[in-house]
Amino acid sequence: MQSNHRLRIADARDLSEIDSESVDLVVTSPPYPMIEMWDELFLRLQPEIRKALAQGEGQAVFEGMHAVLDPVWRALYRIIRKGGILCINVGDATRSLGPSFRLYPNHARIISSCTDLGFQMLPEILWRKQTNAPNKFIGSGTLPPGAYVTLEHEWILIFRKSKPREFTTPEERRNRRESAFFWEERNIWFSDVWDFKGARQHLGERAGGKPSALRRDTRSRSAAFPFEMAYRLINMFSVKGDLVMDPFAGCGTTLLAAMCAGRDSLGIEIEDGLIPFIQAQVNGIVPSANERILERLERHRLFVEERRRSGRELKYMNRFYNFPVVSRQEQEILIDHLSALTRVADLNWRIDYSPDLTLRL
Repeated sequence: MQSNHRLRIADARDLSEIDSESVDLVVTSPPYPMIEMWDELFLRLQPEIRKALAQGEGQAVFEGMHAVLDPVWRALYRIIRKGGILCINVGDATRSLGPSFRLYPNHARIISSCTDLGFQMLPEILWRKQTNAPNKFIGSGTLPPGAYVTLEHEWILIFRKSKPREFTTPEERRNRRESAFFWEERNIWFSDVWDFKGARQHLGERAGGKPSALRRDTRSRSAAFPFEMAYRLINMFSVKGDLVMDPFAGCGTTLLAAMCAGRDSLGIEIEDGLIPFIQAQVNGIVPSANERILERLERHRLFVEERRRSGRELKYMNRFYNFPVVSRQEQEILIDHLSALTRVADLNWRIDYSPDLTLRL
């Protein structure tokens, strides 16, 4: 088995080179409107909002920034297959402009835009980002009523294009069964509240703290979502061999998670200064992804042990690994390990896989 992965430096608003209905899953996190670290980017792409920002016209700025994102959702609607899924991680913003302080509900604005296009919204996930901040409010301290709660969560919005996907051929159904997730994973992943830390990567460093050759005009840090988020969503909403896309590739997290999960991927990123960082992550994907896969299998082993200690036996066996599973649908799970990374061309990689059937419980 092989998978193919590409990164293109382009504006996500123009995806005209991508074929219609060619993408199975999109996992992305756009720049967040009304978050100051993204002001420069939005002003560059939509200069008309500079005056409104200077005059403190918050609603006009909010709408102007979302006007930058709207063409991306429109383009994604064209290129996502019928039955395909769109997952958008976004946070709301609080900000003082002029004399007023208010919440800017980015998630609600994106829901409105995507449903107007024809996407069907599915139940969303609330990502509760762990924080060590001692203060749970801002504003007037302990004096009512001028204090405000602190935002400690972001949204993972989930949309589907058209009716649920169908798997009609024997090969498609077999691949779907091999792409299944464990029963205990389902119970965690399909909760509507996720609770794990975010990922803040300083872009002057590669993995391991080594320096990265980034251009000076590239932003100094990223608001990247964690690998765990992308890996879960890819396993939840696609099957092996699917094409997974991220139109705001950033640090390349979606591409890396797709490599780990045995899917193809395509990333679009406007800042070419991020290329050295992404390449450094890709170069180390084989050992890091295999470690993640082994952790996944080890967690299942621990689950089996705990289940047996509690006196509950598992009725079914996985045919490849010969270990117990809870449900009939888990009997053909096959998680392929990465065996080799090949650079096909600039920003184009191939991953070779082989099943590792050595784990026995």
